[in-house]
Amino acid sequence: MKKMMTAAVSLVAGLTLVACGTGDKDAAIAPLDKIKEKGTLVVATSPDYAPFEFQTLVDGKNKVVGADILMAEKIAEKLGVKLEVSSMSFDNVLNSVQNGKADIAIAGLSVSEDRMKVFDFSDAYYHVQDVLLVKKDGASSYTSTDSLAGKKVAVQKGTTQEVYAKENLKDASIISLTQMGEAINELKSGQVDAVLLDSPVALGYASQNKDLAVADIKFPETDANTKAIVMPKDSGSLKEEIDKIVKELVETGEYENYLKEVANYTAVE
Repeated sequence: MKKMMTAAVSLVAGLTLVACGTGDKDAAIAPLDKIKEKGTLVVATSPDYAPFEFQTLVDGKNKVVGADILMAEKIAEKLGVKLEVSSMSFDNVLNSVQNGKADIAIAGLSVSEDRMKVFDFSDAYYHVQDVLLVKKDGASSYTSTDSLAGKKVAVQKGTTQEVYAKENLKDASIISLTQMGEAINELKSGQVDAVLLDSPVALGYASQNKDLAVADIKFPETDANTKAIVMPKDSGSLKEEIDKIVKELVETGEYENYLKEVANYTAVE
């Protein structure tokens, strides 16, 4: 019996060592090498943020499109691999990169100091402003952040707008919602008074909904107004390659052309 137990313990110990060794080996492989080895770039996104990423009908089927998706296609092409778009709610996008389920995240993501402690960011590919989307017939009453006292302000869960609102709009009631489409619907139905979001997204909703408008309130500019691609911490050569591609897309105006290309698409929830 003692011999059998000793053999069993030795077998378990051996398997444990093998498992640990395999994990260490995988962990030692650089992110760029992992992507090229499997031949696929898995990009996490949340397709509810037109014009960056959203769903539209193509030949009767839902398809994820947007300026960020076109950029992801370009990155995969330059790296010589296939693109796999992994759609999820925005508050899960960063987690998918952290736990290795996605290689990178492109989801209209803003740079922040807290995020930079955990992830690598590419160079900026776009700059935006935080704006307030409100009902058009009451837009003139919003002239400063003081106008939000006692109001219900919706934000998307996991965004830098959520962080800003909770830290700075103390006199307002902050409503965190998973989907941006849900926030817009609650604004239109009167369940919230305003939605805090990125300027291109707000302008898109305002152009498609004649009862909505962007309020004349200025919010402070921060790093959060910068859009960038998220990668695992210490991505090394992967970050170098992506930065080169981003620089080319920005300097040639190709990313701006992506935004124009998707402008006439109709988003579906």
